[in-house]
Amino acid sequence: MENELSKDLIRGHTDAIVLNRLQQGDSYGYRIAHDIAELTNQEYVLNEATLYSVFRRLGKAGLVDSYYGNETQGARRKYYTLTDAGKDRLKAEKTAWAFAKKTIDELMGESL
Repeated sequence: MENELSKDLIRGHTDAIVLNRLQQGDSYGYRIAHDIAELTNQEYVLNEATLYSVFRRLGKAGLVDSYYGNETQGARRKYYTLTDAGKDRLKAEKTAWAFAKKTIDELMGESL
């Protein structure tokens, strides 16, 4: 049950997680999914359909732009980059997360 609850909490912040990953540099879907799985020791895995719906949502909101790479081998990759609006949204998401974490910690008796 603990992992399911954690995954549900994370799922509500997938957009912010992807924005945060893009703050570290332009990237493409497979790499982002791989990085997230690696960072969580495979406990949170974003499937391709979910990830690309996140990219569509972020793109429509003007938070990311995309472009095709110029790979010489294999299929061309679609890269995503954070826009200024995306940087602003990420900052707001981090502020909201810090507030929510502090509040939940206090309510659960885990305040530092």
